[in-house]
Amino acid sequence: MKTSWRSASLVASAAAVLALTTACGQEAAPSASSQNVGATAAAGDYGNAGSGIGSGYGNAGASPSAAASAPQASSAGKLAVVTNPELGKVLTDSAGLTLYRFDTDTAEPPKSSCDGDCATTWPPVPADDATAGEGIDKALLGEVTRTDGSKQLTIGGWPAYRYVKDVNAGDVNGQGVGGKWYALAPTGKKASLSSLPGLSTREDPNLGEIVVDKNGMTVYRFIKDVAWPDPISKCTGACLEKWPAVGPVEANDTKGVQKKGLMSFTRPDGVKQQTVNCWPIYTFSGDKEPGDTNGQGVGGTWYAVAPDGKPVGAKK
Repeated sequence: MKTSWRSASLVASAAAVLALTTACGQEAAPSASSQNVGATAAAGDYGNAGSGIGSGYGNAGASPSAAASAPQASSAGKLAVVTNPELGKVLTDSAGLTLYRFDTDTAEPPKSSCDGDCATTWPPVPADDATAGEGIDKALLGEVTRTDGSKQLTIGGWPAYRYVKDVNAGDVNGQGVGGKWYALAPTGKKASLSSLPGLSTREDPNLGEIVVDKNGMTVYRFIKDVAWPDPISKCTGACLEKWPAVGPVEANDTKGVQKKGLMSFTRPDGVKQQTVNCWPIYTFSGDKEPGDTNGQGVGGTWYAVAPDGKPVGAKK
């Protein structure tokens, strides 16, 4: 009985490994009726190249009542520097809440363009009692007068905000929202994304969980491509100038992305391209900053990629 049990166990283990490493050519194509994981928008909702997403200030559905319930400190207090595993050094207030900057603002001269509902979702950080903690140059701390006459803290000239959906110390839920909001580094610059894995995922306020490359740039799929029996890219020539192919990524250099069907293939031009669930993946030249999703829905054929390789928001 011991021998039989051991044999059965070995067979089951081998089958599990085989299922994980099955080549694309041995995989059955998914049903056309399968639901897109993370899909929250119909095709075309965000499809105009360069149009960006969200409402401009990225309220991500937050309501005034949600804003009121978030533990936002009334003052900044002693600022601190924390190390985020994905963003590097990030600036926080005395309560440990992440501070953000808004791309629509200016630093020279300092000016805030976030008022009304925007300021409800992104509460401005008061300048009155802010002090520089360890690792922060106090010369970079300043203030700007808002339209209501209040004084807002600036870092390196950039007005500082909190995010209503950050409820715990260390939360960075505002990172990349609307392609315009980014965590502040101690210098006032955007927190670095250089430590990201080759492929990982982030939570987009409109699209849900989507795949990003090592630079934090959104990864896309082309509906005209083929995954089975072998990956085939239909994006060639001028298409590749707008939609650069993502290069090979080792499986152990990924986080949150489905491992099954995670492989690279050689294009006809000899260049190797990465796939997720056997589907070729790309970035978009129209995305200028991490968090941009300007390629979503373009031409009704390009869509952000869910962790299982499915196109987010594509018609079934």
